[in-house]
Amino acid sequence: MIKAGILARRELAAYFYSPIAYVVACGFLVITGYFFAVELIEIKQATLRFALSNTVVVMIFVVPFMTMHLLAEEWKSGTIEPLMTDPVTDWDVVLGKFIAGVGFMAFLFVPTLVYVVILKTVGEPEMGPIFSTYLGLLLMGCEYVAIGLFASSLTRSQIVAAMVSFAILLMLLIVSWVSDGKTGFALEWLSYLGIRHHLESFQKGIIDSKDVVYYLSTTALFLFFTARIVETRKWK
Repeated sequence: MIKAGILARRELAAYFYSPIAYVVACGFLVITGYFFAVELIEIKQATLRFALSNTVVVMIFVVPFMTMHLLAEEWKSGTIEPLMTDPVTDWDVVLGKFIAGVGFMAFLFVPTLVYVVILKTVGEPEMGPIFSTYLGLLLMGCEYVAIGLFASSLTRSQIVAAMVSFAILLMLLIVSWVSDGKTGFALEWLSYLGIRHHLESFQKGIIDSKDVVYYLSTTALFLFFTARIVETRKWK
């Protein structure tokens, strides 16, 4: 984990030297700020439910651009070979890249805490659901980053990596809509696989172990897939 942490610090620093990162950050904050303003001015409710729930969709566009370079650029430039020299392991590289991606994603959420301060000045928002929603978004973001990292491990092209991760995330979102309100064994499983479904309890202030397990298990699964791909490709 020490080596993974060193790699994560290097990768996280690289984010702040990239103009794409600032474009992504500005776009994310503008869109979430718009949803917050609509909720506060038009709906006149001291809550972040609408703004934060729509972040699920916003991040489908943001995360692929955040993660597309993580491994694709290493394959393209050939820097993966010196990076993978002993004693750095496949998991050190994968976890280092993942931690950096999650760290930058968490950085995007920090400015949105201003919305909470604004709500406290104009009303009496329920703080429990707000902070549990942030926890849910962080867990969901870990899943998003793991999927983006997996897509980046498949190709040398950053654009292709972004498209693949976007397609996977969009599919997991659509699954939630298709199975919403329907019954049946197959549809219940589809509902369980859907991303948005698992955020609903967090938005109500409920931290359900079923939802936590879903996010952690899917994150671990895609990290495992990524590690296996790295192990296979480094010898080609």
